[in-house]
Amino acid sequence: MGKRQSKRYLELLKKIDKKVYSLRDGIRKVKELKSAKFDESVEIALRLGVDPRHADQMIRGSVVLPHGTGKKVRVAVLAKGEKEEEARQAGADIVGEDEILDMIKEGNLNFDILIATPNMMGKLGRFGRILGPKGLMPNPKTGTVTMDVATAVKNAKAGQVNFRVDKKGNIHLMIGKVSFSEDALYENAKTFVEKINKMKPAAAKGRYIQNGALSLTMSPSVNLDINELADLK
Repeated sequence: MGKRQSKRYLELLKKIDKKVYSLRDGIRKVKELKSAKFDESVEIALRLGVDPRHADQMIRGSVVLPHGTGKKVRVAVLAKGEKEEEARQAGADIVGEDEILDMIKEGNLNFDILIATPNMMGKLGRFGRILGPKGLMPNPKTGTVTMDVATAVKNAKAGQVNFRVDKKGNIHLMIGKVSFSEDALYENAKTFVEKINKMKPAAAKGRYIQNGALSLTMSPSVNLDINELADLK
């Protein structure tokens, strides 16, 4: 039996009067769908024509959204010596070596992004089962394994978000809050889609962006014009 939709959801569905929207019109429409008492998140979802089972078609990386996500980000940096001080000066919330390793061991993941210097990665290997499912394992592709910890911390605080395609070729990303201006949400979404287009694998055949949609935490989704998305480069 299918999931029964609420009366509120069905009323919101009536407000979606087009099959597809341009990116800007889609953002305008989802802002009209605000119905919760809290500041709902705005999410973009893309289905890509890739097969993530093949390493050369795995889409994974990070992007700095120009207007951030509206979420306060707690950054932890696993480093020692001068890199530890560098991270503190850059504004990291938690810095150190034993302190962070003990936190992870105890399952106390009181941070949103974990950055590590390369010489610390050997100590994180045994925590892969804890960090991996949460998307917290540092990775060079997302800029979270680096000697330039100051830049990594500043990017994380400025609105850097990590993304990774799932097994079915889908990517979801929060691009802000419904309270953001239309322009801010548009620029965040545009920046993300441009990044995805630049990462198109040579091995990917046919249409790359196959579907696109926007939604709020508590709203139906609005379908986007995939031809426009494909042209954002």
